This record gives sequence, structure tokens and C-alpha cells, in this order.
Amino acid sequence: MPELPDLTVYREALASRIVGQPLVHVRLCNPFVLRTAVPPIGDAEGRCVDDVRRLGKRIVIALAGERYLVLHLMVAGRLRWLERGAKPPARITLATLEFGEGVLAFTEAGTKRRASLHYVVGEAALEDFDAGGLEVEEIDLPTFAARLASENHTLKRALTDPRLFAGIGNAYSDEILHRARLSPIAHTGKLSGEEVERLFAATRAVLAEWAGRLRSEAGGAFPGRVTAFRPEMAVHGRFGAPCPECGAPVQRIVYAENECNYCARCQTGGVILADRALSRLLHKSWPRSIDEVA
Repeated sequence: MPELPDLTVYREALASRIVGQPLVHVRLCNPFVLRTAVPPIGDAEGRCVDDVRRLGKRIVIALAGERYLVLHLMVAGRLRWLERGAKPPARITLATLEFGEGVLAFTEAGTKRRASLHYVVGEAALEDFDAGGLEVEEIDLPTFAARLASENHTLKRALTDPRLFAGIGNAYSDEILHRARLSPIAHTGKLSGEEVERLFAATRAVLAEWAGRLRSEAGGAFPGRVTAFRPEMAVHGRFGAPCPECGAPVQRIVYAENECNYCARCQTGGVILADRALSRLLHKSWPRSIDEVA
């Protein structure tokens, strides 16, 4: 799922192309992508774009008259910028938004169709999409510490809870916790003041660094490679690869449709965390320390 750094670069690229431009035409290639009926989507046509925002993990296109197009990419949704007259990808395009100088194609790979488009009127309706998570780059350490301590979660869950913090998902939470040298299963209520400060600094640094890196990679073009798996990452998606800090093989915990990646030597004092499926299967053969596998 695209997270804060990816969505920040998407937002910037869109704003530079469509702010001040009229939305000429909306074409729904898959009618199920539109999750609202009132006002009808045709009401958006002819309105100028006032702004492009990021709201958590959503992109919001603000139109004249307090109309808002709210795009949620979910896991496989992506945005593509096309020249007028160019054909969007046939099978994966959910909708196209035609502007004065180009066309935004809203696509989704796969068949699950989780991505969504809402069209709403008024700031109050837009606020319904705000889960309440804080933007870490906009708050200070005491505010971060108070929000972190407001619920007793594991750090992995706390960072990815949209009610606590905005825009952080599976990929960048792994990178943040590795940078902070903290276990993903450490509980928020048991952190020392120094650990909270370390986590705050790591969160801000990782998100800012990756936004800068992705912005530089795009080089002014519309972002074309938006993925949660990048070889430059320290641990996310790098199971078995050497940790860039200590060289130990990166470990993972698999759960539901997600996985948590971490370095046992850097983050858990050498302890390999139990994987619900594999540790039960291997039982006594499950390694307890990174020294047994490194």
C-alpha cells in the first residue's frame, strides 16, 4: 500500500499538473470504484481544481464549490499521468479524470478491487475520512509521546494505527523501528523516555528521507515506480538478506496478509521472535537466537 512518502510525491506531482485546471470529464471504467451516489459524479465536471491534499493514506482533489474527490489506493491502486489522447491500461484502469493538460488514470492491479473513489461536498463530509492520526512531521516530541502512550499496543501496531499516526504502513514502520533499534513487539507503555525520543527522531527522519529520495527518483516526472519493496530499504521485504548495519540475516514474522521484518541483532537483543505458523510447526527446532542462524 502506498504510504506517506509515496503519497507525498504523488500529491506534489498532481498539484503541479492540475491545480488551476478544469476537470473536463470523469470516466468510470469500473462502476464499483465509485462509492458515493450523491452528488452524482457528473457534478464534478467543469469545476476547477483548487488544491491537492493528502489525508492519511488518501489523495484528495479539492474542486471549486467545496467538492472533493477522495482517492484511496489501498494495496494495489496506483496513479498514472497520461497525455491527452493516450490510451490508459485497458484491464486495470478503474477511472480516468481528464484535465485541461492531461489525464489521470486511477488503476488497480489484481482482482480484489479494494481501491475506491468518493465524491463529497463540504469540509464536514471530508472530515469523515480522517481517522484522527497525527502527522508526525507537524508535532513535537511531547505530543508524539502522549499519543504513543494513549493506547498500549506493540510498536508495530501503534505506528500503523491510522487513529494514532497518519500515513505510516507496513513498509515504513519496519524501516522506522530498525532505525530506532527497537523491537516491533515492544509495548508502548514500557518504553523509556530515551526510547520514545529515539523512535520520534527515527520516524521523522525515515519519512522525510524517503520522500526526498522518491522525489529525486521521479526527477520532475510523474512517479512511475510506486512500490513497498525497494532494494535500498534496510529490512522491509529483505528476509534473509544481510542487515546493512550488522550483517545478520533479516528476520520476519508473517501474519494475515502482512509481514514484519526486523534485525534480531539490532532490534531484539539477538532473540528471534516467534512466527505463529513456523514456530509452532518447527517447535523445538525453532531457533531462539540469531547466533543459531547467522
